Amino acid sequence: MKIILLTGASGFIGRHTIPFLIDRGYEIHAVYYSHPPEFIQNKDLILHRCNLLDFEEQEKLLSEIKPTHLLHFAWYTVHREYWTSFENIKWVQASLNLFLNFAKNGGRRAVVAGTCAEYDWNYGFFSEGITPTNPKTLYGICKDSLHKILSHFCKQVNISLAWGRIFFVYGPYENPQRLIPYVITSLLEDKPAFCSHGNQIRDFLYVEDAASAFVSLLESDVQGPINIASGQPISLKTVIYKIADFLGKRYLINLGAVSTSDDDVPFLVADIRRLKNEVRWEPKFTIDEGLNISIEWWKNKIRESKIKIKD
Repeated sequence: MKIILLTGASGFIGRHTIPFLIDRGYEIHAVYYSHPPEFIQNKDLILHRCNLLDFEEQEKLLSEIKPTHLLHFAWYTVHREYWTSFENIKWVQASLNLFLNFAKNGGRRAVVAGTCAEYDWNYGFFSEGITPTNPKTLYGICKDSLHKILSHFCKQVNISLAWGRIFFVYGPYENPQRLIPYVITSLLEDKPAFCSHGNQIRDFLYVEDAASAFVSLLESDVQGPINIASGQPISLKTVIYKIADFLGKRYLINLGAVSTSDDDVPFLVADIRRLKNEVRWEPKFTIDEGLNISIEWWKNKIRESKIKIKD
């Protein structure tokens, strides 16, 4: 029996991995801390409330579960704050301790969520093992440093390690302050959406695809860094206008109303050849399909919140 510890199980991507893990036959031990997640009921899904920053709690949990596999998403993710927060350092410490406990209890295969912020963004197009890492934020530095330490540690203790560098994921449960949900919710409420010029090129991936990619990576024997992305460049204004056109509200879009910062680089796109050729994975959802699902999800979310207010 494959026993997996899933951290960050109530988070944006983590929650979406659960159906894929169930389909692959794992006994899933899903860790949450702040809020109990609303998950499907399944005999192979066991929920644990645990503060992974508390090393005693963490050690007790892993000694009880003795996971063979680890899928590690948990991190500090408060919108915008996470780029510079000292909480990043705490999560490096907690992640290192997690791997010490994982190794001590017989762990064999681990996949960790990294970030495209580890790369040198001056390059624009990012290939694992070719494009240098040169992070400019504390968040990126902590992720990159953790990857380097764990790479050496896992070789010494014979743990198979893969590191998924996440690009621009969107979809249900995304932070409402991020671009796509902000535009969707603004237009659904007939409010103007104030955006930058929108000429920036990015690499967007629907969240269910991101979850599927992580589970496929976990199931493979591929090691090292792997870009988790679509590999398809698209401008922000194209995405914004797609949302507006789906809702018939292009008149509410205000491009150029928000200034861009000096570090808002023009081009950020992933090379996903390793993901395709070695992991044997490709995205299922087109950008149009992902946006339409996201719009319907936010419609329901807004409808539910209005019902609660009335009640």
